[in-house]
Amino acid sequence: MTSSNIQRQIAAQRRAAEQAAKQAVREQVKAYEQGRIAQAAGMTGATDQRVRELTGLLATALASPAAGVNFDALKRRPPIIPIELGADSQPLPPPRWENFEPPPPGVVGRLLGGEARHLRERAAAESAFAAAVERHRTDEIARQQRATEARRVQSQHQSTANEEAARHNASVDRFAAAVQATDRHAVSHYFQLVIDQVRDPQGFPRKRLAGYVPESTLLAVEWRLPPTTIVPSEKSYKWIKSRDEIDGVARPITEIRKIYQTLVAQIALRALTAVFTADRFSLVTTVVFNGIVDAIDPSTGQAIEPCLITLRATREQFAPLVLRQLDPVACVRKYFAADVSPHPDELQAVPPVMEFKMADPRIIDPVDVISNLDKRPNLLELSPKEFEHFVHNLFDRMGFDTKIFRADGDGGVDCVAYDPTPIRGGKYVIQAKLYNKTVPPTAVRDLFGTMQHEGAKSGILITTSGFGPSSYQFANGKPLQLIDGSGLLALCQDYNIPARIVHVPKK
Repeated sequence: MTSSNIQRQIAAQRRAAEQAAKQAVREQVKAYEQGRIAQAAGMTGATDQRVRELTGLLATALASPAAGVNFDALKRRPPIIPIELGADSQPLPPPRWENFEPPPPGVVGRLLGGEARHLRERAAAESAFAAAVERHRTDEIARQQRATEARRVQSQHQSTANEEAARHNASVDRFAAAVQATDRHAVSHYFQLVIDQVRDPQGFPRKRLAGYVPESTLLAVEWRLPPTTIVPSEKSYKWIKSRDEIDGVARPITEIRKIYQTLVAQIALRALTAVFTADRFSLVTTVVFNGIVDAIDPSTGQAIEPCLITLRATREQFAPLVLRQLDPVACVRKYFAADVSPHPDELQAVPPVMEFKMADPRIIDPVDVISNLDKRPNLLELSPKEFEHFVHNLFDRMGFDTKIFRADGDGGVDCVAYDPTPIRGGKYVIQAKLYNKTVPPTAVRDLFGTMQHEGAKSGILITTSGFGPSSYQFANGKPLQLIDGSGLLALCQDYNIPARIVHVPKK
């Protein structure tokens, strides 16, 4: 092969190598670009999945509903305390004579005086065997004593475990009996257990509170909501080749609000589902749900807890709902007359239909406890006129300008109160019912009529007893506030007015 041919061959090989290297670089670049595109697609997919999780919260809950509270499951079986005897579990083997007995002398040994030696050895063996028997007896007595003590300790521990389990199970039985007896604290705790069982997606707060008002068979639920930042702020992601960066495509604020409103509506409906489903004793006829969020006021830097959704629902209203087919936001707004923040991203609060403190069992004293040491006035022992002045003084203490204008003969008092606060102030019609029975729905309807006749901003019906579901259902969506005996006591505590409500049996 000539030198020119060799050079051409070398040049061809060089060109082939260069082309292969360029192709490898092109393939690497293409693989990198595809990887970045796939990375952006994956981020978009994760965002879409999060939105589906948030908007499908109710469907997920319906697929695996909360089991409620099983009292038997709360009980404990006492643990079996094992006994550890170790080597002391078996008797010590006694010494055996054959292990001590010297062998007899042989024929030659007997001829050489072995018989006498054997007698001496046997005597020594018998002495050693007797000593071994005594040691075994002593050791066996000690072993039996250790085993007896270990069994005594185990029995003591087992008895303690049995007693602790029995005490716990007795407390569960008392808890179950108190729940069925509609004890305020017991029922509140029962439904606290119920709502605590409801599972949330990752990143949701877990704080929830339940408070029962036996006078109105009402359960108030305060639920911590996630902030609006739980909704992904990016709608999608794309790779920008020129900058080799993945940029997010911002989600419109209107869409964030819509997703968040859907989320909080689902949280409320899911809470109603949990409560009414778990209420196997028919303790609750009305549920008040307040969804609040822990936030920082950007103008002051102070911690705030704005209410972003509030509603009141009766069992009768809830029963016909087909939860799998409804629009959550339309349901809570149109069907339950819920108030949902139109701008949750701006922490725009809505006024609760009933503040949780009105039902909080930690604040309100039980109404069925009579103590001779409690000197607070029992409101049920007041005369209608005294109760009239009590309510008048309460609203004066709250900052209202209150004027009594009519007293009717059934023990109630009607008055007009003016809130002097600029912009949000106005005229209120207040009606009080000194009752020890449930206030009839007609009183709520009458109050609404009086409020309209007087041109008042709102009507307040305050009683020493409670309201039924029909009253709450009528009040939904109307500027009416129904304050039962528990709520009245909560207000009294807020404004340092001593009061209690005790039903004293007639003699």
